[in-house]
Amino acid sequence: MENQGFLDRYFKLSERGTTVRNEVIGGLTTFLAMAYIIFVNPSILSLTGMDKGALITVTCLATALGTFISGVWANAPFGLAPGMGLNAFFTFTLVMDKGVTWETALGIVFLSGCFFFILSLGGIRERIADCIPLSIKIAVGAGIGLFITLIGLKNMGLVVKNDATLVGLGVLGPEVLIGIAGLFIAVILEIKRVKGGILIGILSSTILAFVFHKVEMPASFISLPPSMAPIFMKLDIKSAFQISLMGPIFSFMFVDLFDSLGTLISCSKEIGLVDKDGKIKGFGKMLYTDVASTIFGAMMGTSTVTTFVESSAGIAAGARTGLASVVTSILFVLSLVFAPIVGVVPAYATAPALIIVGVYMFKNVQHLDFNDLKTLVPAFIIIIMMPLTYSISIGLSLGFISYIIIHLLTGDFKALNIPLIFVGILSLVNLIV
Repeated sequence: MENQGFLDRYFKLSERGTTVRNEVIGGLTTFLAMAYIIFVNPSILSLTGMDKGALITVTCLATALGTFISGVWANAPFGLAPGMGLNAFFTFTLVMDKGVTWETALGIVFLSGCFFFILSLGGIRERIADCIPLSIKIAVGAGIGLFITLIGLKNMGLVVKNDATLVGLGVLGPEVLIGIAGLFIAVILEIKRVKGGILIGILSSTILAFVFHKVEMPASFISLPPSMAPIFMKLDIKSAFQISLMGPIFSFMFVDLFDSLGTLISCSKEIGLVDKDGKIKGFGKMLYTDVASTIFGAMMGTSTVTTFVESSAGIAAGARTGLASVVTSILFVLSLVFAPIVGVVPAYATAPALIIVGVYMFKNVQHLDFNDLKTLVPAFIIIIMMPLTYSISIGLSLGFISYIIIHLLTGDFKALNIPLIFVGILSLVNLIV
């Protein structure tokens, strides 16, 4: 009873109308909704040449650390993990397309976190976010959704390179069919609102791969976690700090900005942390948690760590305080012993997770004003150019520039402001460089 009394006082359980039991259930639910990141993040980042075993450990620990800080310091039931889309941008745009080393890419993530911290001082970050048009905010999420969906289809082998048409349908071999089966399993479970549906889809595809001898059974299912040494503190900040890489730094920062603010605002409303004036209680601590997690994550060896919208699953199950986040954090630490299983999961088994998350991110296009071409065209450019150029930063830059040009030429100067013009200049520099 004494321990429960401490938990009640520290996490304000009674004040928020919850119990230890509700928080444990909520924390477990958030873990199940987020656990797919243990498989997906190493699968994506390892394509850069980073050690996959080390990535498994870092993914679990970075997620556990960010989520723990959210729980103990901000007293918020939010899970944080390497962001989807941002890990793809890290791998496919920076390293594989631009030829940046993964060490330099980690330096870029670190610097974006540092600049993010500066923007968080005195509420600058929120004011900049308020100056960005809603249509662009919506388009960024939708564009990233299409971008990671394309990556998922490519990893599955369903979409392949075609010299005549750029892309085409792949051969429906065993790997592709296994990936499709996992996708349908995950989709049906998500429709039925089964907790951990995406995770079950990944595991189902992996089991089918074992059955059809497409992957080898690990020697053991549990073991001590792989060492972080191959990637820990290997970030190259000096190489990242150059004009030609300001665009990627800017992209990481703004995508994280839109992503984290949107998630924090929507989830805070669900748990009753928004007062009569629309202000969120403890919002500053939540923002700093997000920033600190990105900086620590880069030092550990992973792409941008951000607040996960999957936290809403735990909130729906009853989570109201940071105690739920502590539970989620502990479960991610315990997951470290299952590294042998994670290490053999093939890319086509994790592909369904990318596709489903892409669907969730894309669905917000319903909030665009389809009768206003001045906002719709820039939004459409962002959405379509991110997957077609295989770059979040290029899609984002083209969207900002087109928004400014269209409103200038139509004389709608009221829709423009100094921060937006500044972002437009950064976008132009990014394209030129």
